[in-house]
Amino acid sequence: MSTSQITETASTRAIVAGAGVRGEAPEPRRPFGKYFRETGWRHIVGLFALVFALFPLLYVLSASFNPGGTLLTANSLFSTFSLESYLTLFQSETHPYGAWFVNTLIVGLTTSVFTVLLGALAAYCFSRMRFTGRRFSLTALLVVQMFPQMLAMVAIFLLMVTISDIFPAIGLNTQIGLIMVYLGGALGANTYLMYGFFNTVPASIDEAAKIDGAGHARIFFTIILRLVAPILAVVGLLSFIGTCSEFVLASVILVDPEKQTLAVGLYRFVSDEFSKNWSVFAAGAVLASILPVALFLALQRYIVGGLTAGSVK
Repeated sequence: MSTSQITETASTRAIVAGAGVRGEAPEPRRPFGKYFRETGWRHIVGLFALVFALFPLLYVLSASFNPGGTLLTANSLFSTFSLESYLTLFQSETHPYGAWFVNTLIVGLTTSVFTVLLGALAAYCFSRMRFTGRRFSLTALLVVQMFPQMLAMVAIFLLMVTISDIFPAIGLNTQIGLIMVYLGGALGANTYLMYGFFNTVPASIDEAAKIDGAGHARIFFTIILRLVAPILAVVGLLSFIGTCSEFVLASVILVDPEKQTLAVGLYRFVSDEFSKNWSVFAAGAVLASILPVALFLALQRYIVGGLTAGSVK
């Protein structure tokens, strides 16, 4: 057989094979029963979870646009659209929503910044330094967190009253006092969370920096903090959200309406027996949720890595 014939035969076989591949019938569709057992039920569960999570949010948003004053009038979602409740928030003299929002920002941001700083300092000490009582201290931090903060409510109130007699600036009815209470309650869990992440950073980095003459402070602020940025973002975000939504401690320590946070101030709209206004309360809740949602979306790329990176250690 000549070379031209061999080439023509190979080309013909390739064309036939390609035609067979292109003309191959598609795989038959799975029966509905098999599809539902393997995949379909997951879609139903996911759809149910989505509806379960979104319905309360849509209901509150609908109630904020309905100036009827009660939640019963919001049964028909978005049947009425009005911005009257949002305007009432900033026009009421007895309910200073703007002051509550500013107070929440001050308390939340200050608490989150110092929570991150103090927790990172403590975690660095536990991770890099060896001292007597190190393991006992770590265990004590976890044991203390097992008891709910509500158990210490009476003791915290009496302590703040006593401090007010000596140092009024950090006692009862002061935002600084509330911040200090928040810092004391959040230090344990956040320290242990950061401790696991700090252990993932190789100690050889510290040793190399020490050879170059760097001390612990320089290593911590210029090297380690940059390497553990995900866990810092997670702790700061969780601390800010938890502080903004906390009600019990803030309602006990802050008495004057001008010093209260949003969680305590918004409750005033629905706590009065004869002047409950759920529409204004819903409008305030919608505006209060904008900043935490924005922070969550901005820092969400750190959340998974920050929460799981130190779990193996």
